[in-house]
Amino acid sequence: MRYDAEKWTTFRIRFIGGFFVLLFVLTVGRAFYLQVIKRDYLLKLADRQHQKIVPLIPARGTIYDANGAPLAVSVEMDSCFAEPKSIEDQGDAAVKLAPVLGMTREAILRKFQGNKNFVWLQRRLPPDTVKRIKALEIEGVNFVKETKRFYPNSEIAAHVIGFTGLDPEGLEGIERRYDSTILGGTGYLVTERDALGRDVAFKGQVVQNGAKGHNVVLTLDKNIQYIAEKELEKAVVGSGARGGTAIVMEPQTGKVLAMANYPTFNLNAPASTPPAVWRNRAVADSFEPGSTFKVFLIASALEEKVIRPTDSFNCEGGSYSIGGRTIHDTHKYGRLSIGEILKYSSNIGAAKIGSRLGASRLYAYLKNFGIGERSGIDLPGEAGGSLRNASSWYGIELATISFGQGVTASSIQLAAAFSAIANGGVLMKPYLVEKITDNEGNELSSFEPQPRRRIISPETAKIVARMMEGVAVEGGTGTNAAVEGYRVAGKTGTAQKVDPVTRGYSLTKRTASFIGFVPADRPRLTILVVVDEPKTSPYGGVVAAPAFSAIALQSLCYLKVPPDSIVRSKPKTVEVKATVPAAEEEPAAEGAIVEEGGGSVMPNFRGMSMRQVLKTMEERGLNVRLLGSGKAVEQGPPPGYRIGPSDQVWVKFVPSA
Repeated sequence: MRYDAEKWTTFRIRFIGGFFVLLFVLTVGRAFYLQVIKRDYLLKLADRQHQKIVPLIPARGTIYDANGAPLAVSVEMDSCFAEPKSIEDQGDAAVKLAPVLGMTREAILRKFQGNKNFVWLQRRLPPDTVKRIKALEIEGVNFVKETKRFYPNSEIAAHVIGFTGLDPEGLEGIERRYDSTILGGTGYLVTERDALGRDVAFKGQVVQNGAKGHNVVLTLDKNIQYIAEKELEKAVVGSGARGGTAIVMEPQTGKVLAMANYPTFNLNAPASTPPAVWRNRAVADSFEPGSTFKVFLIASALEEKVIRPTDSFNCEGGSYSIGGRTIHDTHKYGRLSIGEILKYSSNIGAAKIGSRLGASRLYAYLKNFGIGERSGIDLPGEAGGSLRNASSWYGIELATISFGQGVTASSIQLAAAFSAIANGGVLMKPYLVEKITDNEGNELSSFEPQPRRRIISPETAKIVARMMEGVAVEGGTGTNAAVEGYRVAGKTGTAQKVDPVTRGYSLTKRTASFIGFVPADRPRLTILVVVDEPKTSPYGGVVAAPAFSAIALQSLCYLKVPPDSIVRSKPKTVEVKATVPAAEEEPAAEGAIVEEGGGSVMPNFRGMSMRQVLKTMEERGLNVRLLGSGKAVEQGPPPGYRIGPSDQVWVKFVPSA
């Protein structure tokens, strides 16, 4: 019995001893796991528990033009924060801060309330405000450095550069397209917490500075951009237009040297302008290009050898019936050569060339010119335009598409397509970013010219370019585009806009354009000017061509391009508000071109006296209502519109100044 008791006692001692040994081993193992294996993780976890991290706005990289001029920079500014628990008299502090910060006392007190010991009062303050706050010497109110986006040139290239939000994420333009490249690393402000997780006061807080983002160098030239914007504004304001676009491009490379839109806005205060103005019309808007399309038509027909440069077509005396509809030219042309069809912008001649080329071949060439597809330019929001498959062209659509109606394209697409004529037949991808660099200026990546495809042969391109020269010389539709000392190859365009209400062509709204390249025999620049809904004249040769001429001349002089060996004098300029001489008048057939039945063509009465209007009425058998007296300033329908016996026709006069 006694033996059994001793045995039981020994067992209990060993069991308890073993239990303590096992417990010790587990404790040591757990301590080793926590202090050695999980050490780094637990240190970070502890930091998160007793530290609060406040992210600071990262610094964005700089955007430069092609010559290194800064277009967008990040500047350091002071942001004001408060530690409410360190402020002895919060009410007094709120009273002092309110007028300086432009806030109410109550709003500041609400920021001070609660358990938080870190609150932003205002971020990125101007220096004078910072100085006034520091002069108050309020304990618990401090500053930290943050960056703010600043645009040194305010409005120059606004639609291309774009702008950022408060965070500061890129919202428009290059700022948005290259946001991940330009945006730097976030900096941090670190505060301390107590054991219960409440913020405690801190002195000499730890600030981890953010890394600055990469820099972007554009192909834009600030000086050419300024020229384009200045001349575009003149054209839009002078013609009373709704808006406009201008593009300057290197035809051999696809580099965009200028991209202007009007109206524009101040990049440093974008919120002061309606959001609709922020839209980059040159990329995001598509429109019916009108007679500029005749260049692509003729180039395609020559390349396919369905026509020869020496061929001619009967333009039917200005009226041609096809598919139950009638196509009109403003003037009663007889037989015109291919070059004259382009020079005088004959829609009838274009329709006949289109018929000979055929729908499938014309469609294929237009696709090759980049019509109906995005150009691939490095900007957000590009429109693709519209070009329906040839199998869905019915009736006279082959004819209308031949002179640029029933199809839409963006300005950048047209500029790239015309550049293919200028450079010998190769479609280049347009681009705006040339290279990306780091803070030391070291090149991280660069972008080279990218040929997309060959469209036509160099021989065909030269023939078309020579024909385009006729547009800007005496007798052509674009004499106002002539540039003193340089040969110009170009084309005018005037197209009706679709009325969103009636879904038909508007009787009064037009898109007027001129596009070309200079010098014609050794192209350095492709220039496009588009004027939306001009009121003084609907013709591209009148409202857009002068802007082309001014941009071309100033840009060529700036680039030091020598003039042609045979210097030509610029033809006499046609004033926008003057009556357009018949020889220089843009064919109205580019506007109201296809009409059913007969009728008369509405003359251009603007600038005429009442006696001249009455004489013209009598000669053409028109019944026109006359309003006011003096010189004619408005009329309806617009010049070139085909009018019938039942149409309301009127002319408004105002006294001469």
